[in-house]
Amino acid sequence: MKAIRFDPAFSGEAFLGASPDYTEARAVIYGMPMDWTVSFRPGARLGPRRIREVSVGLEEYSPYLNRDLGEILYYDAGDIPLPFGNAAQSLERIRETVGRILADEKIAVGLGGEHLVSWGAIQAAADRYPDLVLVQLDAHGDLREEYEGQRFSHASVMRRAVERLGGERVWQFGIRSGPREEFEFARNHTHFYPFEVLPGLTEAREQWVDRPIYVTVDIDVVDPAFAPGTGTAEPGGISSSELLRAIHYLAGLKVVGFDLVEVSPPLDPTEQTQILAAKVIREVLLTVVPATR
Repeated sequence: MKAIRFDPAFSGEAFLGASPDYTEARAVIYGMPMDWTVSFRPGARLGPRRIREVSVGLEEYSPYLNRDLGEILYYDAGDIPLPFGNAAQSLERIRETVGRILADEKIAVGLGGEHLVSWGAIQAAADRYPDLVLVQLDAHGDLREEYEGQRFSHASVMRRAVERLGGERVWQFGIRSGPREEFEFARNHTHFYPFEVLPGLTEAREQWVDRPIYVTVDIDVVDPAFAPGTGTAEPGGISSSELLRAIHYLAGLKVVGFDLVEVSPPLDPTEQTQILAAKVIREVLLTVVPATR
Protein backbone atom coordinates (compact mmCIF):
# COMPACT_ATOMS: atom_id res chain seq x y z
CA MET A 1 0.00 0.00 0.00
CA LYS A 2 1.78 3.10 -1.25
CA ALA A 3 1.36 6.28 0.78
CA ILE A 4 -0.31 9.30 -0.79
CA ARG A 5 1.80 12.42 -0.45
CA PHE A 6 1.66 15.60 -2.46
CA ASP A 7 4.26 18.22 -3.23
CA PRO A 8 5.25 19.81 0.12
CA ALA A 9 4.93 23.22 -1.51
CA PHE A 10 1.17 22.63 -1.48
CA SER A 11 1.07 20.83 1.84
CA GLY A 12 2.26 23.15 4.59
CA GLU A 13 2.21 21.75 8.11
CA ALA A 14 0.47 18.49 8.95
CA PHE A 15 -2.69 18.59 11.04
CA LEU A 16 -2.24 18.29 14.80
CA GLY A 17 -1.09 14.80 15.83
CA ALA A 18 -1.06 13.29 12.34
CA SER A 19 0.90 10.07 11.93
CA PRO A 20 3.57 9.68 9.22
CA ASP A 21 2.31 6.13 8.63
CA TYR A 22 -0.19 5.97 5.79
CA THR A 23 -0.48 2.18 5.83
CA GLU A 24 -1.73 1.88 9.41
CA ALA A 25 -3.80 5.07 9.42
CA ARG A 26 -7.57 4.65 9.65
CA ALA A 27 -8.31 8.11 8.23
CA VAL A 28 -6.56 10.41 5.74
CA ILE A 29 -6.74 14.20 5.75
CA TYR A 30 -6.28 15.92 2.40
CA GLY A 31 -6.69 19.52 1.23
CA MET A 32 -8.63 20.88 -1.75
CA PRO A 33 -7.29 24.44 -2.25
CA MET A 34 -9.75 25.70 -4.84
CA ASP A 35 -12.07 28.69 -5.15
CA TRP A 36 -12.35 28.92 -8.94
CA THR A 37 -16.16 29.45 -9.04
CA VAL A 38 -16.57 31.70 -6.01
CA SER A 39 -19.00 34.47 -6.91
CA PHE A 40 -18.66 36.90 -4.00
CA ARG A 41 -15.61 36.89 -1.73
CA PRO A 42 -12.65 34.64 -2.65
CA GLY A 43 -10.00 33.17 -0.37
CA ALA A 44 -11.25 29.68 0.43
CA ARG A 45 -8.33 28.14 -1.46
CA LEU A 46 -6.17 29.29 1.47
CA GLY A 47 -8.33 27.45 3.99
CA PRO A 48 -6.70 23.98 4.12
CA ARG A 49 -3.24 25.23 4.89
CA ARG A 50 -4.33 27.68 7.58
CA ILE A 51 -6.63 25.17 9.28
CA ARG A 52 -3.62 22.90 9.67
CA GLU A 53 -1.42 25.70 10.93
CA VAL A 54 -3.81 26.85 13.66
CA SER A 55 -4.52 23.26 14.75
CA VAL A 56 -1.30 23.31 16.76
CA GLY A 57 -3.06 25.67 19.18
CA LEU A 58 -5.58 22.99 20.13
CA GLU A 59 -5.28 20.31 22.75
CA GLU A 60 -5.22 16.73 21.47
CA TYR A 61 -7.72 15.76 24.18
CA SER A 62 -11.45 16.25 23.67
CA PRO A 63 -13.31 16.72 26.95
CA TYR A 64 -16.58 16.29 25.03
CA LEU A 65 -15.69 12.74 24.04
CA ASN A 66 -13.07 11.84 26.66
CA ARG A 67 -10.81 10.75 23.81
CA ASP A 68 -7.35 11.86 22.71
CA LEU A 69 -5.85 12.12 19.24
CA GLY A 70 -3.02 9.96 20.54
CA GLU A 71 -5.45 7.03 20.64
CA ILE A 72 -6.08 7.01 16.88
CA LEU A 73 -3.99 6.87 13.72
CA TYR A 74 -4.65 9.32 10.90
CA TYR A 75 -2.44 10.58 8.11
CA ASP A 76 -2.21 14.02 6.50
CA ALA A 77 -1.53 13.76 2.76
CA GLY A 78 -1.22 17.51 2.27
CA ASP A 79 -3.06 19.51 -0.37
CA ILE A 80 -3.94 18.11 -3.77
CA PRO A 81 -2.13 20.27 -6.38
CA LEU A 82 -5.06 21.64 -8.35
CA PRO A 83 -4.67 23.51 -11.67
CA PHE A 84 -5.54 27.13 -11.09
CA GLY A 85 -8.81 28.15 -12.72
CA ASN A 86 -9.59 24.71 -14.17
CA ALA A 87 -12.60 23.42 -12.22
CA ALA A 88 -13.18 20.31 -14.31
CA GLN A 89 -9.62 19.01 -14.01
CA SER A 90 -9.50 19.95 -10.33
CA LEU A 91 -12.65 17.95 -9.61
CA GLU A 92 -11.25 14.95 -11.45
CA ARG A 93 -8.05 15.04 -9.40
CA ILE A 94 -10.10 15.21 -6.21
CA ARG A 95 -12.23 12.29 -7.36
CA GLU A 96 -9.15 10.20 -8.14
CA THR A 97 -7.48 11.01 -4.81
CA VAL A 98 -10.54 10.30 -2.68
CA GLY A 99 -11.21 7.16 -4.68
CA ARG A 100 -7.77 5.86 -3.79
CA ILE A 101 -8.20 6.69 -0.09
CA LEU A 102 -11.54 4.87 0.02
CA ALA A 103 -10.15 1.91 -1.92
CA ASP A 104 -7.53 1.59 0.80
CA GLU A 105 -10.44 1.33 3.28
CA LYS A 106 -9.68 4.59 5.04
CA ILE A 107 -12.00 7.44 6.01
CA ALA A 108 -11.44 10.44 3.74
CA VAL A 109 -11.40 13.80 5.58
CA GLY A 110 -11.23 16.78 3.22
CA LEU A 111 -10.40 20.43 3.86
CA GLY A 112 -11.80 22.98 1.39
CA GLY A 113 -11.83 25.09 -0.61
CA GLU A 114 -15.12 26.29 -2.02
CA HIS A 115 -18.09 23.93 -1.82
CA LEU A 116 -17.76 22.71 -5.41
CA VAL A 117 -14.74 20.64 -4.32
CA SER A 118 -17.16 18.32 -2.53
CA TRP A 119 -18.49 17.14 -5.89
CA GLY A 120 -15.25 15.33 -6.70
CA ALA A 121 -15.24 13.62 -3.31
CA ILE A 122 -18.96 12.77 -3.41
CA GLN A 123 -18.51 11.12 -6.80
CA ALA A 124 -15.65 9.02 -5.48
CA ALA A 125 -17.70 7.96 -2.46
CA ALA A 126 -20.69 7.09 -4.65
CA ASP A 127 -18.44 5.07 -6.96
CA ARG A 128 -17.24 3.04 -3.97
CA TYR A 129 -20.56 2.85 -2.10
CA PRO A 130 -23.62 2.61 -4.40
CA ASP A 131 -25.98 3.03 -1.43
CA LEU A 132 -24.25 6.16 -0.13
CA VAL A 133 -26.17 8.63 2.05
CA LEU A 134 -25.19 12.30 1.71
CA VAL A 135 -25.59 14.65 4.69
CA GLN A 136 -25.17 18.42 4.22
CA LEU A 137 -24.90 21.12 6.91
CA ASP A 138 -25.02 24.51 5.23
CA ALA A 139 -26.62 27.95 5.13
CA HIS A 140 -27.40 27.47 1.43
CA GLY A 141 -29.08 24.62 -0.42
CA ASP A 142 -26.63 24.77 -3.36
CA LEU A 143 -29.42 23.34 -5.52
CA ARG A 144 -29.41 25.68 -8.51
CA GLU A 145 -29.51 24.07 -11.92
CA GLU A 146 -26.74 26.47 -12.92
CA TYR A 147 -25.21 29.67 -11.59
CA GLU A 148 -23.78 32.49 -13.71
CA GLY A 149 -23.95 30.17 -16.71
CA GLN A 150 -22.08 27.33 -15.02
CA ARG A 151 -23.62 23.93 -14.18
CA PHE A 152 -20.65 23.15 -11.93
CA SER A 153 -20.51 25.84 -9.27
CA HIS A 154 -20.40 26.21 -5.52
CA ALA A 155 -24.09 27.15 -5.85
CA SER A 156 -25.07 23.97 -7.73
CA VAL A 157 -23.00 21.22 -6.12
CA MET A 158 -25.92 19.63 -4.27
CA ARG A 159 -28.10 19.70 -7.40
CA ARG A 160 -25.46 17.57 -9.10
CA ALA A 161 -25.45 15.28 -6.05
CA VAL A 162 -29.23 14.87 -6.22
CA GLU A 163 -28.92 13.95 -9.89
CA ARG A 164 -26.25 11.35 -9.10
CA LEU A 165 -27.68 9.83 -5.91
CA GLY A 166 -31.38 10.60 -6.06
CA GLY A 167 -32.95 13.04 -3.64
CA GLU A 168 -34.09 10.29 -1.28
CA ARG A 169 -30.44 9.79 -0.29
CA VAL A 170 -29.68 13.48 0.29
CA TRP A 171 -30.31 15.10 3.70
CA GLN A 172 -29.99 18.87 4.14
CA PHE A 173 -29.77 20.71 7.47
CA GLY A 174 -29.55 24.36 8.49
CA ILE A 175 -30.46 25.87 5.11
CA ARG A 176 -31.65 29.46 5.56
CA SER A 177 -30.88 31.28 2.32
CA GLY A 178 -31.70 30.89 -1.36
CA PRO A 179 -34.33 31.66 -3.98
CA ARG A 180 -37.90 30.39 -3.63
CA GLU A 181 -37.30 27.81 -6.38
CA GLU A 182 -34.47 26.18 -4.43
CA PHE A 183 -36.55 25.85 -1.29
CA GLU A 184 -39.41 24.34 -3.28
CA PHE A 185 -37.04 21.91 -4.99
CA ALA A 186 -35.59 20.85 -1.64
CA ARG A 187 -38.99 20.32 -0.05
CA ASN A 188 -40.03 18.15 -2.98
CA HIS A 189 -36.84 16.22 -3.66
CA THR A 190 -34.59 15.91 -0.59
CA HIS A 191 -34.91 15.31 3.13
CA PHE A 192 -35.05 18.98 4.03
CA TYR A 193 -34.55 20.43 7.52
CA PRO A 194 -34.15 24.20 7.11
CA PHE A 195 -32.97 26.73 9.72
CA GLU A 196 -32.06 24.35 12.56
CA VAL A 197 -29.68 21.42 12.68
CA LEU A 198 -29.86 19.44 15.93
CA PRO A 199 -33.61 18.67 15.95
CA GLY A 200 -33.40 17.29 12.44
CA LEU A 201 -30.31 15.23 13.18
CA THR A 202 -32.04 13.75 16.21
CA GLU A 203 -34.88 12.60 14.00
CA ALA A 204 -32.84 11.49 11.00
CA ARG A 205 -29.76 9.69 12.31
CA GLU A 206 -31.58 6.46 13.15
CA GLN A 207 -32.32 6.09 9.43
CA TRP A 208 -28.60 6.05 8.62
CA VAL A 209 -27.52 3.17 10.85
CA ASP A 210 -25.35 0.66 8.93
CA ARG A 211 -25.44 2.83 5.78
CA PRO A 212 -22.30 4.45 4.32
CA ILE A 213 -22.44 8.20 4.94
CA TYR A 214 -20.65 11.14 3.40
CA VAL A 215 -20.93 14.37 5.41
CA THR A 216 -20.25 17.81 3.95
CA VAL A 217 -20.15 20.86 6.21
CA ASP A 218 -20.06 24.39 4.86
CA ILE A 219 -18.71 26.57 7.66
CA ASP A 220 -21.40 29.16 6.85
CA VAL A 221 -23.96 26.91 8.55
CA VAL A 222 -22.55 28.68 11.60
CA ASP A 223 -23.70 32.22 12.29
CA PRO A 224 -21.10 34.79 11.18
CA ALA A 225 -20.88 35.97 14.78
CA PHE A 226 -18.95 32.73 15.40
CA ALA A 227 -17.44 32.17 11.93
CA PRO A 228 -17.07 35.38 9.91
CA GLY A 229 -14.33 34.01 7.67
CA THR A 230 -16.41 32.68 4.81
CA GLY A 231 -17.27 33.94 1.35
CA THR A 232 -21.07 34.12 1.63
CA ALA A 233 -21.79 34.74 5.30
CA GLU A 234 -25.47 34.43 6.22
CA PRO A 235 -26.87 35.75 9.56
CA GLY A 236 -29.20 33.59 11.59
CA GLY A 237 -27.11 30.44 11.79
CA ILE A 238 -26.26 27.96 14.50
CA SER A 239 -23.59 28.54 17.13
CA SER A 240 -20.15 26.97 17.16
CA SER A 241 -21.27 24.82 20.10
CA GLU A 242 -24.22 23.52 18.10
CA LEU A 243 -21.93 22.56 15.23
CA LEU A 244 -19.68 20.59 17.57
CA ARG A 245 -22.72 18.83 19.02
CA ALA A 246 -23.88 18.02 15.49
CA ILE A 247 -20.53 16.37 14.79
CA HIS A 248 -20.95 14.20 17.87
CA TYR A 249 -24.25 12.92 16.45
CA LEU A 250 -22.13 10.98 13.96
CA ALA A 251 -20.89 8.62 16.67
CA GLY A 252 -21.67 5.00 15.89
CA LEU A 253 -22.47 5.69 12.24
CA LYS A 254 -20.56 4.43 9.20
CA VAL A 255 -18.99 7.68 8.06
CA VAL A 256 -16.81 6.96 5.03
CA GLY A 257 -16.07 10.56 4.09
CA PHE A 258 -16.28 14.06 5.52
CA ASP A 259 -15.36 17.50 4.30
CA LEU A 260 -15.34 21.00 5.77
CA VAL A 261 -15.45 23.77 3.19
CA GLU A 262 -15.65 27.53 2.60
CA VAL A 263 -13.21 28.68 5.29
CA SER A 264 -11.62 31.86 3.91
CA PRO A 265 -8.73 33.03 6.13
CA PRO A 266 -8.34 36.51 4.57
CA LEU A 267 -11.87 37.36 5.73
CA ASP A 268 -11.18 36.61 9.41
CA PRO A 269 -8.02 38.22 10.79
CA THR A 270 -9.09 37.14 14.30
CA GLU A 271 -8.81 33.50 13.12
CA GLN A 272 -11.84 32.36 15.11
CA THR A 273 -13.22 30.71 11.95
CA GLN A 274 -10.00 28.85 11.24
CA ILE A 275 -9.67 27.73 14.85
CA LEU A 276 -13.28 26.54 14.90
CA ALA A 277 -12.63 24.60 11.69
CA ALA A 278 -9.58 22.92 13.21
CA LYS A 279 -11.57 21.99 16.30
CA VAL A 280 -14.35 20.54 14.13
CA ILE A 281 -11.78 18.34 12.37
CA ARG A 282 -10.41 17.19 15.73
CA GLU A 283 -13.89 16.27 16.90
CA VAL A 284 -14.66 14.51 13.60
CA LEU A 285 -11.55 12.38 13.92
CA LEU A 286 -12.29 11.46 17.51
CA THR A 287 -15.96 10.78 16.74
CA VAL A 288 -15.63 8.53 13.68
CA VAL A 289 -12.13 7.00 13.75
CA PRO A 290 -11.79 3.84 15.86
CA ALA A 291 -9.02 3.60 18.45
CA THR A 292 -5.88 1.85 17.21
CA ARG A 293 -3.45 2.45 20.05
